[in-house]
Parts: sequence; structure tokens; C-alpha cells
Amino acid sequence: MSDLPDELPSDPAELRAFAAALLDRCARLERLLKLAKDAQFGRSSEKLDADQLQLVLEDIDQAVAALEAAEDRANPKAREKRAAERRANRGKLPEHLPRIIETLMPAATCCPCCAGDLFEIGHDESQRLDVVPAQYRVIVTRRPKLACRACHGVVLQHAAPERLIRGGLPTERLVAHVIDAKYHWHLPLYRQAQMLTTHGIAIDRSTLAFWVGYAAQELKPLWHRLREILLASSKLCVDETPAPVLDPGRGRTKTGYFWALSRDDRPWAGPDPPGVVYAYAPGRGAVHGLQLLEGFRGIIHCDGYQAYKTMIRETRGDALSGTLAFCWSHLRRQFVKIEREAAPAPAPVAREALERIAQLYAVEKALRGRSDVERRAGRQAHARPLATALKQWFEAKLDHLAQKSDTAKALRYALRHWDGLTLYLDDGRIEMDTNAVERAMRPIKLNAKNSLFAGCDEGAENWAVLASLIETCKLNGVSAEHWLADVLAKLVNGWPAARLDELLPWASIYTMHAHDPRLAA
Repeated sequence: MSDLPDELPSDPAELRAFAAALLDRCARLERLLKLAKDAQFGRSSEKLDADQLQLVLEDIDQAVAALEAAEDRANPKAREKRAAERRANRGKLPEHLPRIIETLMPAATCCPCCAGDLFEIGHDESQRLDVVPAQYRVIVTRRPKLACRACHGVVLQHAAPERLIRGGLPTERLVAHVIDAKYHWHLPLYRQAQMLTTHGIAIDRSTLAFWVGYAAQELKPLWHRLREILLASSKLCVDETPAPVLDPGRGRTKTGYFWALSRDDRPWAGPDPPGVVYAYAPGRGAVHGLQLLEGFRGIIHCDGYQAYKTMIRETRGDALSGTLAFCWSHLRRQFVKIEREAAPAPAPVAREALERIAQLYAVEKALRGRSDVERRAGRQAHARPLATALKQWFEAKLDHLAQKSDTAKALRYALRHWDGLTLYLDDGRIEMDTNAVERAMRPIKLNAKNSLFAGCDEGAENWAVLASLIETCKLNGVSAEHWLADVLAKLVNGWPAARLDELLPWASIYTMHAHDPRLAA
């Protein structure tokens, strides 16, 4: 709310009108604030997910802005004051953006008194962010034929350049743009086709889909190489999420699954760059996990899903030589759910469990960014005593609870998985939770929400290939669109298979803020 004016109206009628307007504005702002609080902090059954919450907050911010705009028109002094606040708090625009200098000179450049020439003694300068709308262009490639007047049959011509799609319309850069829009920004192909029509370009959705599928096949060797590199790591986070896939034989969708392998050693400054690999499978059983993790020997960071335990069971002939590190976030969520469902009644066991787990996370926060050796030492000194006390507390509380209660189930879950939950205390490379791979799953869910379902199993496999490369670009601060355009051009022109590592996202020069020199006119 803006401050009161310097002088309040002296006329009683004007003062009453001013007070009424002020009360009305307060009421509207209080209603918007209540909406925001309910959306973010409401009961579990009413609470919105993160994406829906963002939409609610956007609408509330827009409503507040519209209210301020109306006040600015009615009160010039308040408008000037807000303008000064915006100038002071808007921050600095990035240096890599091009600057277009507009110089506004007075209409008269002669002194109004003596008609002499004026000279500059200073200037005021302001910056605003502008945009040039997307511009499509046509690349015309001319290959002149050169002939000799003296020699019969001599004709020279430059060879036709290789293209991703021979005889097709798109450049590799346009295909990269379509892929990035679909798998990075979750814009379905039919919407992209509609956007193209606004530029007078009639390209059917099926044509765009053909470009994407063709590119996915070209990029698949990079996906295989990325998977090989991740499987050679000492530890991986693993997760799976449902993926609806059209089942043409039955005329409806079936449930497939996207599995994810994630490596992110940045919290302890590990030597390996971060990466993620998705794979589509028709189910979430151990057999599919074993196919994805075939050859892996290391620590598997996961939730308590039974399939992961089955994968390392020694009685299996194809069991993995791995160790399971379980996730504290999954345990914590069980106590959060218990407390929310009990509200407004208290849930003292769940509340104390959350407070004790928070102490473990506080230790972890203090150690973030240190080496694995330092993290292990810090955990042994500070987190292990807390964990030991927490286990004893779990065991004591379990004896006094109804064994079928949700709280007792959560305590038994913790004790049953205790060795895996506390494995991180003895290894500074391990995280407390699987948040890294859960963050990597979020784009998959967003794309599924916008696209509703994959059209077929093969389409879901292409989705996994392209999403793996794009998300790995994002983890390494690389512009996925520029990287895709560069890599597609190199692959089309016969890049040697022995040098695929040089094309992986973390080897790219196309950082998020780098200008692509090939975009110059």
C-alpha cells in the first residue's frame, strides 16, 4: 500500500471519500493475501501443487498491479513515488545483452538568450528491457556451376551440404528450436504449428513430429554414451514415475514408466559433471530397473520401493553389485502427512520426529559445498550422535503406539530402512535424500501434463532420449537450443563415433548466456 499523502483533504466530504477508498483497497488486498496463504499453506487436501500455486500467485500479482495502475492514474504524486521506487529496486540488466542507444536531443540546440551553440554538460540515462519477436528466415543456398569455354565437358560445382533431413525444409537450428520448445519449455507440437501459422508458415504438426523423431534417432548414440558414463559412476540416484502411453489396440491409454538415473556431485564439489538419463519401460518392476542399471557397481540412492531391494538381492542370478542408500525426504513426508491430517489436533510424535530430522538437515546444510572427506568428518562428529538418539527415540515411542496407526507405520518404516538411511554418515559422497533425481523428474511430469500422453512406446523412448540431453544441458548451465543445433550439424556432417565425448553437454561452449555467433545475419 502506498503511504499517506503529505496533506490529507481538509473538506469533510473529501476526507470521507478518501477513507472509503482506502478501506476498499485494504479489503481487496486482504482478500488477495488470504487467497495466497490458502494456496500455499492450506490443509493438505486443499493445498495446490507447485505449478498450480505459481498460477494462483501470478493472478494475485496481476490483480495487485491492476489496482496500483488505477491508483497511479488517479494520483500523480503516488505514481511518481512508485516510479522512483521501481528505478531503485529493479536491479541491473545482464551485460551480455546488446545495447541499442537512443539519443533524444532537444528540438532547439541554440541558446534561447544569445542564440549561441549549446554544449553537453551531462546526461540522464535509463535502461529498459526490450524484445525482438521471433523472426523466421529462409536460407537460400546457391551452388553455381562453373564450365570451361575451351575444354568440353568440364563443369565444377560445390558439393551439396549434408542436411539432417534431405529434401526437407528445416535447418538443424530450426529442428533444435522445435525440440527445445517441446522438451525444455513443454510446448506441444500442435501449439507450435499454430504459432507458425501466425507467421504465414503452414507446417503440419505431423511434419514437426517427423523432424523431432528424425533428430532423436541421430542423437541416440549420445544418449547411449551418456548412460555409459553415468553407469561408471560410484553412486547414482534412481527414481521412476508413471507415463501415460496410448494403447491403440484398446483405444485408451496404458501406464508406462519413465525411469531416471541422476548424478549430481556439486554439493560436495565432486569431479564429475552432473547428468541425467531417462529411459522408458512398460512397467516399474525390478526387471526393468535391472535392464537400466545393467553393469552398475556402486551406491544406489533411492526410496524404499521394493523393486530396488529386489535388484540387489543376492539370491538373484542377475542381482546388481550395489548398496542401497535410502532417502530421508521420503521418511520426513510421512510425518508431515500425519501432522497435517491430524490438524487442528496435535500430533506430538510426528512433530518431534520432524524437529529431530530437521536437526540432521541443519548439520547437512552447514557442510554443503565441502569436500567428501570434510563432510564425512562433520557428519561423524555432529550428525551421528543425533541419528543414534533418534533411533533410540523411535524404538521407545513404537512400544507405546497402536501398532496399526500411521505413526507406528512411519516408525517401523524408519527402523526397517535404518542402515540405508544412515549410510550417508560414513560416506561424504552420499546425500541425505534423492531430491536431485526428483527435481529431474519434474520436467517429465510437466511435459506429460501438457501433452497428456505419449502416442506410442517408441514415442516415449524418443521423449526419454531428448529429455535426457536437454536436462543434462540445464544441469551444466548450457543453452540446450544452441547445443542441439551445433551437435546436429556436426553429427550430420560425419562426426567420428570415437569422439562422442566431445559433444556431450558439459563439453559445450554454449553456456546459458553465450551469444550464438551463427545467428548473425
